[in-house]
Amino acid sequence: MPESFPSLIDDLDTAIASLRAGAPGPMRAFSQLAREALAPAALDVKTKELIAIGIAIAGRCDGCIGFHVKAALRAGATRQEVLDTCAMAIYMGAGPSMVYAAEALRAFDELAQPAEAAGTVA
Repeated sequence: MPESFPSLIDDLDTAIASLRAGAPGPMRAFSQLAREALAPAALDVKTKELIAIGIAIAGRCDGCIGFHVKAALRAGATRQEVLDTCAMAIYMGAGPSMVYAAEALRAFDELAQPAEAAGTVA
């Protein structure tokens, strides 16, 4: 478990930049996949990010939790929506998902603090 989600995201951003430089083609393709998957359609971006949080919890991916909680915040997700997402992930993934759901909620709380201070979180 990461000590701090803002620090984890910063560390991963640096590592991913190196990966982009070393494997630009696959990384461009991955970025295009992300853009296409997140494009608003039948589901809005916030809903898609909440789904990604649930999958990140079930998949036990700390970095994914951090990135998708941050994106869900930008899309206007509330703490209660993240809690509902955590509840579904726990239901689908049992005990291990409960532990990662707690981490997703911690990520929300840590990452929302700067936004709350700036008055940008609903």
